Amino acid sequence: MKGGAARTRSFLLGGQARSIIAGTATAPKDQMQDNAKEPRLIVETGLDLRVAEIIEPTLEAMDFRLVRVRLMNQNGLTLQIMCERDDGTMNVEGCEAVSMAVSPVLDVEDPIDKAYHLEVSSPGIDRPMVRKSDFVRWTGHLLKCETSVMLDGRKRFRGKIVETDDNGFTLERDQVAYGEEPRVTVPYSALAEAKLILTDDLIRDALKADKLAKAEAANQNDEDLTEEDQD
Repeated sequence: MKGGAARTRSFLLGGQARSIIAGTATAPKDQMQDNAKEPRLIVETGLDLRVAEIIEPTLEAMDFRLVRVRLMNQNGLTLQIMCERDDGTMNVEGCEAVSMAVSPVLDVEDPIDKAYHLEVSSPGIDRPMVRKSDFVRWTGHLLKCETSVMLDGRKRFRGKIVETDDNGFTLERDQVAYGEEPRVTVPYSALAEAKLILTDDLIRDALKADKLAKAEAANQNDEDLTEEDQD
């Protein structure tokens, strides 16, 4: 059976941490266009990459950006598409819109030759970090990451993001063995995987950012209505 012939859909804000909040910190309007064009540092391989290449133009046309594609042996076979709006927010309505838009595209291209379950979700609070702007936005928070090459004798690190630049980010490590350097700078070119770690501080800052995002959206709606009345 082809995937397009037998597919179910779900719209998720995620599990443990992602159920707390739909959005994350909202980027200023003058950054949204740049964010939309910002490439991912970490991309898929194999069939996951093929799916990402198929759906990404559709997402970009809708002012969403792809975070991750993952085909998992879950509920038989599940295709997870993790994405967010260009301003860094996401809600159930956005997940549903993405699902409805990418489904016909996947039907046409039909990259998966088996029946599967399509799951569209938000990155959530303990999100994967896939773009340079993610590290800038969440500076000061705890992260775990893995590199593709050895750095200071290891590939896995955990610590607080204390600095970022165009080439990489620096962690203040919270698990340091005797003789190890307390800080490590990870070049973006060496990054294989990275994810925020759920903490009380992260939840607090994410909730604050979501509140601000909703207030800004409400103000924008008021401005749009005022302009319509004037016209």
